[in-house]
Amino acid sequence: MKKKIDLLQGTLHLLILQALAPQPRHGLGVSQRINQITNQTFEVKPGSLFPALHRMEEAGWLKANWGESENNRRAKFYSLTSAGRRQLATETEDWERIALGISSALNAPS
Repeated sequence: MKKKIDLLQGTLHLLILQALAPQPRHGLGVSQRINQITNQTFEVKPGSLFPALHRMEEAGWLKANWGESENNRRAKFYSLTSAGRRQLATETEDWERIALGISSALNAPS
């Protein structure tokens, strides 16, 4: 079984934005999608996920609507706003630069 890794500061918003890019999802769906797209590397717990979703909604990156989940339960579905799509592009660019920098450092000759 693969070891779960704690999220680095600043990565949770990026992962949520990426999970919501294709379609709206409810909270559990966001968590499951993050687990899926990170190849089971990250598991986001509700105690971290829901406060982040609320912060992102307040920032104008997400909008939420009530609907029915696949279990016929009432659930809040989150989707990206235009500002959220711009934020996703910005954060993606930032993390690609960070990843390149880290990779360069790890591969530098001794």
